[in-house]
Amino acid sequence: MQYRTIANLNLYDSPDLTRLATQAAAGRYIRILSESPLKVMTCEDDYPGWLDTSDLQFLEEIELPYQAPVWTEEEIRDRIPEIIAFTQAAMAVPNEYLWGGTVAPNYDCSGLMQAAFASVGVRLPRDAYQQEAFLHPIEELMQGDLVFFGTPEKATHVGLYLGDRHYIHSSGKDQGRNGIGIDLLSPDGDAVSQTYFAQYRGAGRVIQSYSP
Repeated sequence: MQYRTIANLNLYDSPDLTRLATQAAAGRYIRILSESPLKVMTCEDDYPGWLDTSDLQFLEEIELPYQAPVWTEEEIRDRIPEIIAFTQAAMAVPNEYLWGGTVAPNYDCSGLMQAAFASVGVRLPRDAYQQEAFLHPIEELMQGDLVFFGTPEKATHVGLYLGDRHYIHSSGKDQGRNGIGIDLLSPDGDAVSQTYFAQYRGAGRVIQSYSP
């Protein structure tokens, strides 16, 4: 049985409900995996988590299960200006970096990317390394591409390329900022830009919407 959320909900990374894993904005689809403890999965990105039982009141039963949208690469490219505008609007209001955040005003890095593309109906996987694996790898950057950072083994951070070597992302205090900002994809930028550039892994292009 699938349900639809009628409020923004927090999903946690363990049954003790102490650390946020992700969030499900109102209107998302949820599948219940087990009831005690209450383990669920978001249908749009196959992401598991635990839900507080008190939040069951914010789930409504649905007759038709989630159906993944289908977009062409050209249709997605046409929506890049709206996606960029979403991230810039998110930056314009007071915000903080929130691990697991996918709902305004506070996002983590991949949560901001997921929310920005979802704002135009395009679905992405949840975490940075999952997004990197899903995207089409590219060498020449265009507006709307995602840029990835981390270790040689794994992507741990992601941003949205704006053009002219700049990208927008949500980063934490440990990297010199606490929230959404714009940095330079170059060793010649400020301290925050330099920190991330040293961890740069590569880039990818969204050419389709994620389908579970």
